[in-house]
Amino acid sequence: MAKNILDELKERGLVKQTIYEEDLRKLLENEKVVCYCGFDPSADSLHIGNLVALLTLKRMQDAGHQPIALVGGATGRIGDPSFRNDMRPMMSEEQRLVNIEKIKKQIENFFDPKAPNKVIIVNNDDWIGKIKYVDFLNEVGLHFSVNRMLTHECFKTRMENGLSFLEFNYMPMQGYDFLHLFKNYNCVYELGGDDQWANIIAGVELIRRKEGKPAFASTIPLLTKADGTKMGKSAGGAVWLDGNKFSDYDFYQYFRNIEDEKVEELFKMLTFLPLDEIKEICNCKGKEFNKAKERLAFEITKIVRGEENAKKAMEQAKAAFEQNDESNMPVIEVEKQKVTNIIDVLVETKICASRGDAKRLVNENAIKVNNETIYSIDYKIDKDEFVLQKGKKSIQKVVLK
Repeated sequence: MAKNILDELKERGLVKQTIYEEDLRKLLENEKVVCYCGFDPSADSLHIGNLVALLTLKRMQDAGHQPIALVGGATGRIGDPSFRNDMRPMMSEEQRLVNIEKIKKQIENFFDPKAPNKVIIVNNDDWIGKIKYVDFLNEVGLHFSVNRMLTHECFKTRMENGLSFLEFNYMPMQGYDFLHLFKNYNCVYELGGDDQWANIIAGVELIRRKEGKPAFASTIPLLTKADGTKMGKSAGGAVWLDGNKFSDYDFYQYFRNIEDEKVEELFKMLTFLPLDEIKEICNCKGKEFNKAKERLAFEITKIVRGEENAKKAMEQAKAAFEQNDESNMPVIEVEKQKVTNIIDVLVETKICASRGDAKRLVNENAIKVNNETIYSIDYKIDKDEFVLQKGKKSIQKVVLK
């Protein structure tokens, strides 16, 4: 007998909270359901924080259920205020439309296009953008208690600094998304990040009140580092899924350098390897554990960037860290006129996020050029090609053009 997909998700650590869990388990066991997850077009690429949700939706497809990926073209005009200290900056209409189209294409790459339950990709601006505001208030607004909304943790951090009325509409709009998908696609199950719990529950309750029918939801744990902070930042910024924004090599290295205590967890959440195989891979210690981390980095890079790019990234890493082979190292090209000293190089290559960060690392003797430690922030660059090393985990060949 096939394992219930909800139990499989729980075994992989992909379920944080579920509402009406026993009824949902029975439904998933006996029927093929329509489920959805939303993605915010706040940038022109998704990042690894979105990856866990994408792959969870993919697991639902593989189990025979119908996935819907929602791109928040309408809600993206507001920005989710959950757990933020300030209001999100407003983007131009032109940029919003570009982001939506790029994210749609990115999502398509994660799903089997030949599957009978091919992923459905929708944009909530197609319905929210057409509804009249007074009609929205009458249909949706009267089902939301302001007093209750203000008790949610997602709003509490904003209450001290001021929560705009614009942002206050985000929760009813996300709730309306679920209602729309329920009525038009028979969608009964929403998945989302754990920081979305209050917004997700709003949709479940809206359907049950208005339609008098069951709806369900689960949240997925956020990817976090060993210290509990959100995973997904590198020295150069966010770890993007788009290879044009974050190289295959850097993507591979990000997971290759993950803390040891997170390796098995990420194998379960971000790869499709069987759990028994994951246990066997991670059942080692000391230097042998590096092989487990290499396999983790390869498997995740393969899923996101493709097998050939994953193999190349792994070979580049070995050339840089094991073989000292400059001919196969990853190369960063920088305009020659933009750099005069080591600080310029570190910033232009995005190996450091800022000049302050670059100066700090030089002062800490953490930077090497051609295996020689750099002690001065005024170190002049007099070579067109050289190997640049930051600490023990970043080695790249730099070419000035």
